[in-house]
Amino acid sequence: MKKTVHIIGSGFSSLAASCYLAKDGYDVTIFEKNNTIGGRARQLKKDGFTFDIGPTWYWMPDVFERFFSDFNKKPEEYYTLEKLNPAYSVYFGKNDFITIEDTLEKIIQAFEKEESGSSIKLKKFIEEAKSNYDIAIKDLVYNPGLSPLELITPATIKKINQFFSTIKKDVRKEFKNERLVMILEFPVLFLGAKPSDTPSFYSFMNYADFGLGTFHPKKGMYQVILAMENLAKELGVKIKTNANIEKIIVEHGEAKGLVCNGEAYLSNIVLSGADYHHTETLLDKPYRQYSERYWSKKTFAPSSLLFYVGFDKKLEQVNHHTLFFDVDFELHAQDIYDKPKWPDNPLFYASFPSKTDSSTAPEGKEAGIFLIPLAPGLEDTPELRTTYFDKIITRFENLTSQTVRDKILFKESFCLKDFVEDYNSYKGNAYGMANTLLQTAFLRPKLKSKTVDNLFFTGQLTVPGPGVPPSLISGKLAANLISKYNTVTV
Repeated sequence: MKKTVHIIGSGFSSLAASCYLAKDGYDVTIFEKNNTIGGRARQLKKDGFTFDIGPTWYWMPDVFERFFSDFNKKPEEYYTLEKLNPAYSVYFGKNDFITIEDTLEKIIQAFEKEESGSSIKLKKFIEEAKSNYDIAIKDLVYNPGLSPLELITPATIKKINQFFSTIKKDVRKEFKNERLVMILEFPVLFLGAKPSDTPSFYSFMNYADFGLGTFHPKKGMYQVILAMENLAKELGVKIKTNANIEKIIVEHGEAKGLVCNGEAYLSNIVLSGADYHHTETLLDKPYRQYSERYWSKKTFAPSSLLFYVGFDKKLEQVNHHTLFFDVDFELHAQDIYDKPKWPDNPLFYASFPSKTDSSTAPEGKEAGIFLIPLAPGLEDTPELRTTYFDKIITRFENLTSQTVRDKILFKESFCLKDFVEDYNSYKGNAYGMANTLLQTAFLRPKLKSKTVDNLFFTGQLTVPGPGVPPSLISGKLAANLISKYNTVTV
């Protein structure tokens, strides 16, 4: 009979792993604690509006294509993808913004207009970023993080200095215009750390941004989750929702199944795509790999305060993705990473999917998602949420020269307490563990448990790191390790 695999969680990494394992002949069941699948990439529907609760950026389309091609499929068989033009805009002051369009040529022109001579520097910078992308995304990140030797290749040896310099140093060495600097430093925020703590090699995120562009799946990012669910079910994967895992069953040092809603479900292999720290609390203490001290010393990516807002009118002077960098980036970063506290003047991001996709809001209305990055582990109260909504809406109205407050039909919020309650997220983090030099590849928590046989992990706290494309890759890596250590039949 087939070997059975029970998977905790139904986010991108879990769904990806389930597909690979089912394809390899395993009997796979996913257990999801919430009433809908998707993990952090769930969806909110209200009064004719549709919001992606989690990820809203579709970058690195080649990673999605590679995933589906592993099953002789294409993304377009499941969802319709549109390249955004403009990709996004960045506000620096009242009616003062730079627009990032859909081709590198247009972006180069925008840079040159802002800073004479910057076009030549940008071409060179993106050429290097593309070289890093080809090394990283096409090869390096598909290693399971078992050994430092995975990082040593003829290509990476040539770039060894880039692992010991930082994005901030590289960008500021070439570009003097602070506005362009902020735009170039922005993409690495997806990796969960400050540009000053992110190795230069990660400039491949700039190629993802400028070279490949920003896309939108029609009806939202949740369509990707539904696509993966459909593929998983086509391959025979079973999915249980409202299935809260209370314990991982271990006998004689080997994972034997799960306790879900008070009932035991036995299996040959357990794979967790849930929060890594939380998963270890499902084990008796002798079987936990990492202490509370270990987790407390790690650099975590930010949490977020999110608002999902229905507007009773179409908004002006904004694009599908709009960034508001009109305040001091360094001060906000310090409030996240150095001395964690609620920021006095936060940068924020807004997404208006109805600018592109009419299915996300009723006619004549606008769907708005607002995000403020926060340090994990902060106090989270309704009063704080209200205060910060007022802060950003006031600035939003001023920067875009329009009145919107009186056109708000409703707003829903999501913050640290919700990340903990809904996803068992460590300290309420939103994006997992940051990709700093000392938290890269083999230095991240392991895909395979060192203390329990047949227990594996996947997702943003293990390799390769934060983000949707890395989560797809993480699922593949975990599935490959399981197949490596197990035969399909017993």
